[in-house]
Amino acid sequence: MNSVEILDHGTRVHTAQGAGFGTDALLLARFATPKLRERALDLCSGCGIVALIWHDAGHRGPCTALELDPDASALCAQSVQENDAGHITPLCADLRDFCRAGPEQGTYDFAACNPPYFAAGPRSPDPVRAAARHTDTCTLADAVGAAARALREGGRFVLCQRPDQLVEVLCALRAARLEPKRLAFARQRPGSTPWLFVVEAQKGRRPGLRLEPDLVIESGVARYGQ
Repeated sequence: MNSVEILDHGTRVHTAQGAGFGTDALLLARFATPKLRERALDLCSGCGIVALIWHDAGHRGPCTALELDPDASALCAQSVQENDAGHITPLCADLRDFCRAGPEQGTYDFAACNPPYFAAGPRSPDPVRAAARHTDTCTLADAVGAAARALREGGRFVLCQRPDQLVEVLCALRAARLEPKRLAFARQRPGSTPWLFVVEAQKGRRPGLRLEPDLVIESGVARYGQ
């Protein structure tokens, strides 16, 4: 059954079982945002929550919301229509094939990805939920590669992942010429073990990583709604 979540400034987000969003998506969308007219890309967009948060915050540049699951992409399209957010283009496609060639390659200013986190471990019996959580259709290399192909020189890419994958993420970004520039850990409360990190990288730039203050959930950093 579909439901609607309302963001801070009234944007309506259509969700469904297996095509919702969590705190990680909220943190990702707010850690770094495209400038007003920049061309943006939301990889693994699901119901379009990241693109819609950007819209809610005032972004009006062209934005592609790329999602493999057709039902989730349809929810994004419904939200786009209802919010008169025509600058967002839902695209049901495989990011592994995205920007391999053609005029869109190297033209995006900003990209984000909330990727699947798990390569192994228990799987949900729901194939849609399993695909969203496991890396069968989107590995770290797939996500980083898609961003690297899509971004222009100097373009920015923001990614969230579990802390045990930090070394792998930083190495993968640098290998793709996406230099890590900002990093923050998310914690439930001050002093608790971080459960997520968010990193922003920039294509073709010099090394220099800045550690940002923690994103503390109990402080309201991920809050949304009326």
